[in-house]
Amino acid sequence: MPGYVIHLAIAKEYLRKNKKEPNKNFLEGTIAPDLTTDKSKTHYGKSPAYTNLGKYLEKNNIENDYDKGFFLHLIADYLFYNRYLKKLEKPQIYKDYDYTNKSIIEKYDIEVLDSIKNKVFFEEGIPVNITLDLLYKMIDEVSSLNLEEIIAEVKNNDIKWNTYKKLV
Repeated sequence: MPGYVIHLAIAKEYLRKNKKEPNKNFLEGTIAPDLTTDKSKTHYGKSPAYTNLGKYLEKNNIENDYDKGFFLHLIADYLFYNRYLKKLEKPQIYKDYDYTNKSIIEKYDIEVLDSIKNKVFFEEGIPVNITLDLLYKMIDEVSSLNLEEIIAEVKNNDIKWNTYKKLV
């Protein structure tokens, strides 16, 4: 799963690209799936690497900005593991977020929400699993997606939203 700052950058860019005012409910929804100890329940799969968008839509309606933010988070996680991340080394991936948080905050003018201030860390170092260029590309691409189209595709069992790859 992308770190909190990455999710906030995606959300902020999504709102900007869709000409919507910054919205605290949308931003809170965007980080909500990771504010738990049992992420299998909030990601509808055995882990964020196996986020199941179909199961989420079976059990939930997307009726407000919080729900849209929550769903955007799940899409970002799904794509992170299935399109962008080539290898996964735990716990190194969390260190990588610490190494990239400052740059992402500066580039996207992110305000870290109070609910996660004690969960966002900053360190100097070189990421192993990800690069800033890859994260910038991901933020741009995911924030450009049309949520309504994805909802329709998932409901129609489009294979691209129901396939998982195993990272080594």
